[in-house]
Amino acid sequence: MEGVATRAGVHRATVYRRWRDVGGLLVDVIDAAGEINWQPPDTGSLRGDLTALNQEIQESLVAQPSFAVALMAASFHSEQAARAQTQLWADRYDQCEILVERAIERGDLPAQHTDARSLLIAATAPLYHQLVLLRAEPDPQLPSRAAQAAVLAAAAGAFAVRREESG
Repeated sequence: MEGVATRAGVHRATVYRRWRDVGGLLVDVIDAAGEINWQPPDTGSLRGDLTALNQEIQESLVAQPSFAVALMAASFHSEQAARAQTQLWADRYDQCEILVERAIERGDLPAQHTDARSLLIAATAPLYHQLVLLRAEPDPQLPSRAAQAAVLAAAAGAFAVRREESG
């Protein structure tokens, strides 16, 4: 809260009047992130779409690494912020399901039901692992490699929903 007040050029009491605690502040920050008019990429192939998505993620994590980490860490200390962040991610995954739907329509994936969220997590997780957890330097090839690995796994049925899971 002190840092927010300093950056805004106001007294911290002003920040506390607007947001009673860090959780309230984070809810507004996360909600604002969810309001951004963002659309998933449409390159014409699942690999291209996932690569483009990964490039966006990598650029975001490189541009503001401490911001992303601070939001994640703070959500562990505020139930209100945790709920807002969970909803933001759920909304993003829902938005990105179109990538999988288009891939099935194009024949990039088998006609079986593919768990879109699992595929998206597998495609994007390596970026968070490398940049957030390991704090490694960005690898310009990682977005493409991670996308390709997820596409190969999906094509092999790794993300197929079994009947007992879907029922």
